[in-house]
Amino acid sequence: NAKIGLAKSAYYPNIDISSSYSHIGPTSKFELPGLGTFQLYPADNYSASLNVNQQIYDFGKTEKNITFENQSKVLSQLSLEQLKQKLSLSLVGNYYSIVYLQEAISIKNEELKTLKEHLTFVEKKAATGSATQYEILTTKVRISNIENQKTDLETNLKVLQCQLNSYLGESQQSNVLLKKDVHAPEILESADALSVKALGQRDELRIARQRGMMVDTRLKMVNVQNNPVLNLFAMGGYKNGYIPELGDPKANYTVGVSFKLPIFDANRSKYNRQQVQTDLRGVDQDTELARRNIVNEVVESRANVDATLKKIAQTELQLQQALQAYKLADTNYIAGAITNLDLLDSSTSLAESRLSVMKSRIDYTVSLLKLKIALGERIY
Repeated sequence: NAKIGLAKSAYYPNIDISSSYSHIGPTSKFELPGLGTFQLYPADNYSASLNVNQQIYDFGKTEKNITFENQSKVLSQLSLEQLKQKLSLSLVGNYYSIVYLQEAISIKNEELKTLKEHLTFVEKKAATGSATQYEILTTKVRISNIENQKTDLETNLKVLQCQLNSYLGESQQSNVLLKKDVHAPEILESADALSVKALGQRDELRIARQRGMMVDTRLKMVNVQNNPVLNLFAMGGYKNGYIPELGDPKANYTVGVSFKLPIFDANRSKYNRQQVQTDLRGVDQDTELARRNIVNEVVESRANVDATLKKIAQTELQLQQALQAYKLADTNYIAGAITNLDLLDSSTSLAESRLSVMKSRIDYTVSLLKLKIALGERIY
């Protein structure tokens, strides 16, 4: 905004007040016989004036400067939107990593609760001679492993919560509990249709096009930099030195116009034009590169969404099977048909299946949000 205002200032006059004092010696004098001695100008000279200089017309220079700065402002706004998108994408990864860890810790707590209940059951059986010390030790080892895994998860959670507090501008010690905000499956258009949509919405392509417009305006600015300039100037004030009373200050003024036409600028315009034309070709190549990268991102994000959607179906089926297997293992263990280790393996498989389902749902949500960003949609 300041640069736009500075460019527009060329439309307004420059106004200033100036004053001066000078002592001159010797002063020119001449003598006429019978009339006396005459002095042409005083030894002490005083002047004060108000000066105005107004540009009348510069043949498009100021207009193109203002156009360029307005285009620069649009580019800054687009860059700000792009920065918000990048910040949002970074936050998405942090957010859902915390959600995953919160759920994983919750599942580990339930797994520990189940194992401890099982340990109590085995110890009672051992007291009656129905179980061995090996089964007790095996269960305790499994509990210890799960507690170690839970400790690692809690450590990672603290680190990610610290990062989240940095995003939010909060104290590093703030505890934040996030909601498990996963997205339901959506019906998506084809990759070609999504690519066309992205090319019309992505900030990167808008920025590339805006830069092209700015370089084109710079070329126009170079083409008019040797245009003539027409100015109006005016000055009014008081000064002494007027005959016959050289010491008395008198009102005076000066009004006029000036015209400046550059003839030779040492080839600066020529080389500036060559440089801008090269920049214009570079911007065209950057625009094409941005277009190709956007299409690639859309295709990749679309494929990731499809893949994570398939994983959701697969992991949910695995969870159902693991749940049935655990129920059967529990029944068989009570009946004495399988060992304690078989039951523990079945319990671990059930917990891992629950984690896999949750992770696949979170991966789908993150992939869907990345696709929305690839399409240029605002997720904030």
